[in-house]
Amino acid sequence: MAPPATGSALDTAHAQLAAAVDILGYDDGLHTMLRMPRREMHVAVPLRRDDGTTEVLHGFRVQHNVSLGPGKGGLRYHPRVEIDEVRALAMWMTWKCGVVNLPYGGAKGGVAIDPRGYSIGELERVTRRYTSEIMPMIGPDNDIMAPDMGTDAQTMAWVMDTYSVAKGYTIPAVVTGKPLAVGGSLGRGTATSAGLVHVTAAALADAGVPLEGTTVAIQGFGKVGGHAAEIFAERGAKVVAVSDQYGGVRNDAGLDVPRLMEHVRGTGSVVGFGEADPITNAELLALDVDVLAPAAIEGVLDEHTAGAVRARWVVEGANGPTTEAGDALLAKNDVIVVPDVLANAGGVVVSYFEWVQANQTYWWTEQEIAEKLEHRMHQAYRGVAELARREDLSLRDAAITIGVQKVAEAHQIRGLYP
Repeated sequence: MAPPATGSALDTAHAQLAAAVDILGYDDGLHTMLRMPRREMHVAVPLRRDDGTTEVLHGFRVQHNVSLGPGKGGLRYHPRVEIDEVRALAMWMTWKCGVVNLPYGGAKGGVAIDPRGYSIGELERVTRRYTSEIMPMIGPDNDIMAPDMGTDAQTMAWVMDTYSVAKGYTIPAVVTGKPLAVGGSLGRGTATSAGLVHVTAAALADAGVPLEGTTVAIQGFGKVGGHAAEIFAERGAKVVAVSDQYGGVRNDAGLDVPRLMEHVRGTGSVVGFGEADPITNAELLALDVDVLAPAAIEGVLDEHTAGAVRARWVVEGANGPTTEAGDALLAKNDVIVVPDVLANAGGVVVSYFEWVQANQTYWWTEQEIAEKLEHRMHQAYRGVAELARREDLSLRDAAITIGVQKVAEAHQIRGLYP
């Protein structure tokens, strides 16, 4: 593998792993094993466009680690998808599964495509061809996909159907995050957001601060940020600003989140919401609020933006929103960062529940899932916070250390073959 670009997602992931390895005292050989992806596949994805022309897209699937169980990770459609990003996301997924004690390793996939520029029929053809190309790597016992940026429940239904047709019978457990009608789970669509709010409440409680009345700004108003805003508001927090790729809106008295959601459904963006003032993404990151939740893409809090953050807590809804340099600035300014491998783990927790339900063909109630999710997220937060206090670590170092240690122990117990 060529070295990642400085400041890239993979560079950040490698630095986080190195810090955990140093804390745990592992040797260079084990560090290298933990650093390297177990398997990866690069595929060409030819697409017949609606106008009859042919376009060839690039797709990837990476299994970072499978020592604790099958690979688990999302499928991303975004024009800037490239292999180092997918490697980083797969690595973070490995530690995330360890932090919330799931029997999975980390995986990730992606296709370099802007889904907004393609019809539904074209996206279906891309998904089915991509699934066909990576089929040797995936399956309910070796690698289970889920939605991510640019993909959704319908995408997962296409993946499941393509895989099932190839095998000759229906296999719901090959993906999670699919529609209820084909074996999805109640609560999966809002799981990442609900988990983020549970962990935020736990972090605030550690400081004796109630969630009710807390001011929140959310950067990224997609599947994670939008639902998080709804749940924060329902629990009495004051969501004062949100943004998406087009811009943002702010109301210091608190946004009317239900009306904002209606506006977004009608226009496709938070921009232009009449009951708030416009704000840029950069201005949102610097607001004087209690909680800042970056819930969009990687690297938004870096050496240029992190120093302006005035929030007391940064709770990471996105994967890798803070670079190594950004982390250092936030720590210098006494900002508490609740890291992505803990804060946004609710999605993989309920994906695990969906996988279990599909394997046993018995589905739980929404209340059962909500209770199990809350318990799992609070349990994970307590483990991370206790280690951070005991060893005087940041929450990020504590979380990554827990994840790395679980995987390393599995490596060592299983041994090296041959």
